[in-house]
Amino acid sequence: MDAPASRGDRQVAFKSPKRYLADLDAQVAARLLSASADIVLVVEKGVIKDIAMSNADLAKEGFDAAWRGKLWADTVTTDCSSKISDLLKAEPGAHPHWRQVNHPSASGVDVPIKYTTVKAGKDGRIIALGRDLRAFSALQQRLVETHQDLEREYARLREAEARYKLLFSVFSEPVLVLDAPTMAIEDANPAAVKVLNASAAQLRRQPFPDFFAKSARRDIERVAAEALSAGVAEIDQAVLASGDQCMVTASAFREGAAIKLIVRIIKGAEFVRLDKTTPPREAAEIVNSLPDGLLVAGEDLRIILANQAFLEMTQLVGSGQAVGDRVSHWLGRSATELNMLINTLKSHGVVRNFTTILRDRFGNEEEVEISAIASTDDGVAHFGFAIRLVARRLSPGPKIGEALPRSVDQLTSLVGRMPLKDIVRESTDLIEKLCIEAALETARDNRASAAEILGLSRQGLYSKLKRFGIDDT
Repeated sequence: MDAPASRGDRQVAFKSPKRYLADLDAQVAARLLSASADIVLVVEKGVIKDIAMSNADLAKEGFDAAWRGKLWADTVTTDCSSKISDLLKAEPGAHPHWRQVNHPSASGVDVPIKYTTVKAGKDGRIIALGRDLRAFSALQQRLVETHQDLEREYARLREAEARYKLLFSVFSEPVLVLDAPTMAIEDANPAAVKVLNASAAQLRRQPFPDFFAKSARRDIERVAAEALSAGVAEIDQAVLASGDQCMVTASAFREGAAIKLIVRIIKGAEFVRLDKTTPPREAAEIVNSLPDGLLVAGEDLRIILANQAFLEMTQLVGSGQAVGDRVSHWLGRSATELNMLINTLKSHGVVRNFTTILRDRFGNEEEVEISAIASTDDGVAHFGFAIRLVARRLSPGPKIGEALPRSVDQLTSLVGRMPLKDIVRESTDLIEKLCIEAALETARDNRASAAEILGLSRQGLYSKLKRFGIDDT
């Protein structure tokens, strides 16, 4: 495309060129022309007589050698021939007229150049000044690609917003979105509008605690504060302004720089069912105080519940740091080991005394023993894990790197404690040591004979005796 002409721009020309520029010689004029453009052509009767390029990228294309003595029109793509004819009609003193043409290159990519021409000399000689537009074209291409990316991202955001609004509106439970610092209601689904007995317009920007009985407002504020610190919080019993009892859960999330709360209200038959199946507060406190770590995870192996002992084992401050995280983040030497445990649970429903490791928040590992069960409620699986630190009462196995196992039983006990390649290395060393001891016994401690039996040099045998700590007294 041709660059648009700047019709309204005021052109300023030299007032006295003959006075100040008449004595310029050809070398100075050539340097001035080269400095004023990326490429300069001297054209006579349509033929390129000479060429200068100040742009190193253009020089790499090899245009100078290929163009000299060639018709200018033959150096451009077919669709640009008419533009060359237009540029060759330059008149002395005429207003510069810029046209963009494309030159084919050896790389197969056309090179866009924007030219203007000036008539120089009485024999029809023309000076063509060109500017390389590849950088400009690259910027244009990037602008187009960025615009397309923004359009696609905007479309995804609109689709996500539409899905969110649909799910939000059809969800049967009352759900509200609050501004965390002020607890003002920002959005409420139809179920919440019905439960709070107010229109969506009346709910917007109103403080959420105002829709509860005065005796429950302090508890609602406490739940919001706990959600901000731990991520999630709930209150078993709260009284709405209508007098109905309900259960309230709050989850904190970040939206840009702002922090919001998603609040669910469970009342009526659902609340009664939950209340009947909820263990007494004393039972919950007993479970939380047990010395063994306890975890409850969902079907996706994300933690739903963690007791105080587990938090102490993993150096966590609050359960909010564990809830929602994957069990594999804390338990198991590898994903394969944990998968084996879960598959056994799914097949048999229970696993006892499964030895593995527990990682704390700093990456430190400890030997633990796990007993676990699998439970299915309404087709949804849940897993419970009882975790006990057993490193102190485990029979001390061979210390890696200090002493070799003395038997096959000791060697096989390393399975699960060391990678296979390390076990293979340990077994190789064990066999080598046993063979040396057998050779020494056969040779009645004669080192030379033992070395001959083993096919080793005497120095090689001494080296291995020292390595394995075999007494050579």
